[in-house]
Amino acid sequence: MDNKKLYIKNMVCNRCIMVVKDLLDKLEIVPQSIKLGEVTLEKEIDEKKKELLSRDLEAVGFYLIDDKKSRLIEQIKTLLIKLVHYNDNDLKVNLSEYISEKLHHDYNYISNLFSEVEGTTIEKYFITLKIERVKELLVYDELTLNEIACQLNYSSTAHLSAQFKKITGFTPSHFKKIKENKRKPLDEV
Repeated sequence: MDNKKLYIKNMVCNRCIMVVKDLLDKLEIVPQSIKLGEVTLEKEIDEKKKELLSRDLEAVGFYLIDDKKSRLIEQIKTLLIKLVHYNDNDLKVNLSEYISEKLHHDYNYISNLFSEVEGTTIEKYFITLKIERVKELLVYDELTLNEIACQLNYSSTAHLSAQFKKITGFTPSHFKKIKENKRKPLDEV
């Protein structure tokens, strides 16, 4: 395996990137770039340093991924998280085309692998991510439901509401009223 490129499980937010950067600094490992789920190093590291990094990552809930299939699964998850949280879901092609194009793999292969490993489809995982984002935005109480639907690329507020109720058992307005935080962290979705 190329020891200049590392794939890290559960690295799902900008704070995660900061934590990983701090761990790399502590071990005097120089990153060329750090993105969600992926670190490219200036130079290769030896196995001893890689083991130290792995240990330190695991202590904070991250895991180095060595096998090709697991890396692909994490890349799929990272793409979907970016779509939901960082791109205002401005998806102009369908999800299967987008993933296939970004990862340079046949979608049927990607889809079957994801379902086999994760026990759910890519589409259901994507919907779950979107619903968790809706919960987050409802708790913040800064956007109307219509604005949330638009931001997350729902065809209508009614579609968002129906999907939200199907997944959570609550209407968005009832969820907003109960004030109890029923959100899941992204690494538990």
